Amino acid sequence: MSYLDLDFEKHHRLIPAVLQDADSDAVLMVGFMNRSALEKTLRTGRVTFLSRTRERLWTKGETSGNFAVVTSITTDCDRDALLVRVRVLGDGSICHNGTASCFTESIELQSAETQGARP
Repeated sequence: MSYLDLDFEKHHRLIPAVLQDADSDAVLMVGFMNRSALEKTLRTGRVTFLSRTRERLWTKGETSGNFAVVTSITTDCDRDALLVRVRVLGDGSICHNGTASCFTESIELQSAETQGARP
C-alpha cells in the first residue's frame, strides 16, 4: 500500500503515529504526522513529526541524539493512524522527561466494574 492512500483529512490533515519498540514491543510515544512529516520519515528512516505548537517538522532525537530509527510502518484498517516500530539510538530515552517511554503516569481506576475485569 502507498502512503498516498492514507486518510489525512479525518484528523485535520494529521495522522496519529504510535511509536513502538521493535524489540520489546513497549509503546514509547504518540506523535502526529502530516504528509510532509511522513514523507521525510520514509526518506530518512528516522521518525519525523509535525510539532503542533511550534508549527514545524521535527525529527525525534534532533536535540537529544536519541533518534527513532524506523523498522516498519503499518496502518490501521481505516488508514487514519500509524504504528511505527522503531529502534532508539543514543541512551534509549525517547521521552523529553528522560524516560524510555512517555507512558509512565498511572491513572487510578475508580469503577467497580473495572476492578474485577479480566485482561
